[in-house]
Amino acid sequence: MSVHRVRVAKDKASLVQALIREKESRGTFETYADVIMFAAAYGGKHQKYVPITTGISNDPAPISLEIFLSRGYDWAIKLIAIAHWQDTSILSPYEAQAQTQRVTLIEQAANGGLELLGEALRGAVDYSDRLLLVLNQERYRKPNPPPNFDLSRFL
Repeated sequence: MSVHRVRVAKDKASLVQALIREKESRGTFETYADVIMFAAAYGGKHQKYVPITTGISNDPAPISLEIFLSRGYDWAIKLIAIAHWQDTSILSPYEAQAQTQRVTLIEQAANGGLELLGEALRGAVDYSDRLLLVLNQERYRKPNPPPNFDLSRFL
């Protein structure tokens, strides 16, 4: 059984690095896995699944699935997979292909989420403040009202 790794697109690597909290940067997240899961959840919520076509980043390097599992993200990966495929058979622990499909989906959702976050964070000096604004906007978003049903066309 091979070790699965979650890859980061080369064109999104600088954003992922900027979101990491280090001595010289004021990022928000502690690890690359945290950034990827946040972006995957954000991309999954907006149903933006973008395949990686620009190449794979070397920094950050592909992240082992074990890191996501050790941080407790296994349930989030499974929830994103169920929401996307509307089928619980994707959770099968007996099929290696199911795990490969989940990893691919997380890569695509994270890539789409990073695209959305890149647009939302464009021009921001402090990503933490802007991420709070994005989260508040999502929290208090009003659902679109259904269009009024026009009966005049039946007269």
